[in-house]
Amino acid sequence: MSAVLKKQIDDMSESELKEVLRRDYLRKLARYRITDDFYRDKYGMDFDRFEKENIVEKQNYGFEVESDAQEWELAIDGIKTIEKKMKELIGGN
Repeated sequence: MSAVLKKQIDDMSESELKEVLRRDYLRKLARYRITDDFYRDKYGMDFDRFEKENIVEKQNYGFEVESDAQEWELAIDGIKTIEKKMKELIGGN
């Protein structure tokens, strides 16, 4: 970490650091939710149903559907991770 960045962090109060983290989490959460919404619309279902119905196999493991499945899964995992981090940040754990 650069000395300038370290000094800036050291000079911030705990509440300022929490606010920086909160805003970063909200940006990431918005991006993940936009991705989730896009694929929900594209496939007409949520990710759980997409997996249960084995859509990747039904579409013969095409590049697009496999790529979509991977990106969608990352977005779903990201939503869960960021929501957990937000709760920890708010709760102080």
